[in-house]
Amino acid sequence: MIRLGVLISGSGTNLQAIIDAIQAGQLAAEVAVVISSRPDAFGLQRAAQAGIKTISLSQPVYQDALLANQLIVRELQQANVDYVVLAGYMRQILRPLLEAFPNRIINLHPALLPSFAGAHGIAEAWEYGVKLTGVTVHFVDANYDTGPIIAQRAVTVMEDDTPESLEERIHATEHQLLPEVLQLIAQDRVHLTAEGKVRIS
Repeated sequence: MIRLGVLISGSGTNLQAIIDAIQAGQLAAEVAVVISSRPDAFGLQRAAQAGIKTISLSQPVYQDALLANQLIVRELQQANVDYVVLAGYMRQILRPLLEAFPNRIINLHPALLPSFAGAHGIAEAWEYGVKLTGVTVHFVDANYDTGPIIAQRAVTVMEDDTPESLEERIHATEHQLLPEVLQLIAQDRVHLTAEGKVRIS
């Protein structure tokens, strides 16, 4: 059983996928705390409905990003979390968090990294005209979307896709892959090699 701290900024659908997997007995984890970068994020309601402690930050807090990260670290440590999950968290992770949870921060990206990194992966893949995109779950390092890749799952771009239909299928894939990866971590099957690559046993 692992204890998770989940960081969100929006609707919290991936948080919900984690909660649902735990309730279904498919994920040996507990969400100890949910921290949102926005006080109006709907994900806070999802967490509250599941009886999970919530903390909401606001724009003024992030005017000093380093201090905001230190605040988040304090809350995560007080909740005694093992891993931090970024589930649609739209703020950069800085040194205080990276040092407090080395190789224990997990991010979800809606493209097949290293392609289409950044905040607009789905739209950029669509505009480029790729025939295959997907979802990446990776450990977080000091740069956006560059940490060691844990798992990827492809999503085929159909001929009759629209940006909206592609986005819907990518999000559905996220909701499957993220809890699966967290379960592998709970089973101690995810290992980082000396070369900085991930091996799954």
